[in-house]
Amino acid sequence: MKNFYDVQQFLKSFGTIIYIGERDAEISLMMMELDEMYEGGIIEQRVYDTAKIILTHELKNSID
Repeated sequence: MKNFYDVQQFLKSFGTIIYIGERDAEISLMMMELDEMYEGGIIEQRVYDTAKIILTHELKNSID
């Protein structure tokens, strides 16, 4: 994963599509979904960490 789109596609591969029309809220929900997937043992830590960094960066950029 290299960007926000890649994270969206990754989540989509698990059947998770998040769209509510508010970018900050969507990013937060995506982060929560990743947390649940990691805690449930569905994804590896490396994938989790990478996706969280990308989403954190996106959230920071959307606020600025």
